[in-house]
Amino acid sequence: MMRPEVGVNLRRVSAITKKEFIQIVRDYRSLGLAIVIPIILLILFGFALSLDVDNIPLVIWNQDKSQVSRDFILNFGNSRYFKIAGYFDSYDKLQEYIDTRRAMMALVIPKDFSKYIQSNQAAPVQLLVDGSDSNTATIAMGYADSVVAGYNARFINNSIARSGLGKFSLLDLRPRVWFNEDLKSKNYIIPGLIAVIMMIIAAQLSSITVAREWERGTMEQLISTPVRRGELILGKVIPYFLIGFLDLLIAVAMGQFVFLVPLRGSLALLLILSSIFLVGALGQGLYFSITAKNQRLATQLAILTTFMPTFLLSGFVYPIYNMPKIIQAITYLVPARYFINILKGIYLKGEGLNILWQPALLLLLFSIFIIHSGYRRFQKKVA
Repeated sequence: MMRPEVGVNLRRVSAITKKEFIQIVRDYRSLGLAIVIPIILLILFGFALSLDVDNIPLVIWNQDKSQVSRDFILNFGNSRYFKIAGYFDSYDKLQEYIDTRRAMMALVIPKDFSKYIQSNQAAPVQLLVDGSDSNTATIAMGYADSVVAGYNARFINNSIARSGLGKFSLLDLRPRVWFNEDLKSKNYIIPGLIAVIMMIIAAQLSSITVAREWERGTMEQLISTPVRRGELILGKVIPYFLIGFLDLLIAVAMGQFVFLVPLRGSLALLLILSSIFLVGALGQGLYFSITAKNQRLATQLAILTTFMPTFLLSGFVYPIYNMPKIIQAITYLVPARYFINILKGIYLKGEGLNILWQPALLLLLFSIFIIHSGYRRFQKKVA
């Protein structure tokens, strides 16, 4: 039965930390990647990953060619959601543009359109939609419905006004968007990216630290020293915590000054809760490093258990409430789920600890659990 370790010798922890820093500096390529990769990921995902559906290419066949039909088309042309890609006079040309993805939608206005409108009858208008991307197609059709509804409302009110009855509206809906007024997807993608980057980078960095000692044969030398398990783990984690914290500062600065994402909450609270999450991510990589004793295997395990769960099951891109019940239950085991809630709460809503204490507590429990698991798993003896 092993004797429990009592206390921490800061000199021994400092020695292990200094040794780890020397190894990191010598492996300057890995250190460079640890700094450069988060920047690259932020730039790629921040600019390329957008869920906004704007400038939908639209082609039009206006068979009516009247001022009434041109006024109707102006409603699409003046909308920020549509970009008119061309006017044609046959279905073949419309199909060609949709088939070659030069257009996503086609609008066909019949030749009697103005007669229907002027006689106060419902005018049939055909809308052809490329449904190969079902989500985007659904959003685009919603935008088209909105444009048509706006045109109908203005036409009805103008007709009533001309008849001398004044403006009339059955329902006056006045929506107001909170927290993300412009509905820009980058405002919630960038905070989510911070969680993804921190989880992946931190777990990968720490996943090689103990395994490297076993592969190089230096673990036997460490075992023969008076350094205790807790001191060794602490000394190994500190350098990578500082690197991860630097990555966090870079990500926050880029979100603020490059992507102009509003930070409405406390920066201090953001850094404190991010540090708790960072410790948990480092502990997860360290656990795999202790268990696998092989750098390649530990790195693969770290990637497998961080990238896909964080990207798919945390609510970063796909809403959790849309997932099957069994998958929703699994998401409770993904720590990034709670961290993304914290990031979005601080960034977009300006929430404080009085609201975020539950996810913060769960992150703290996860960090303590994973670090303790690594501590229990590591044994100062040669197998």
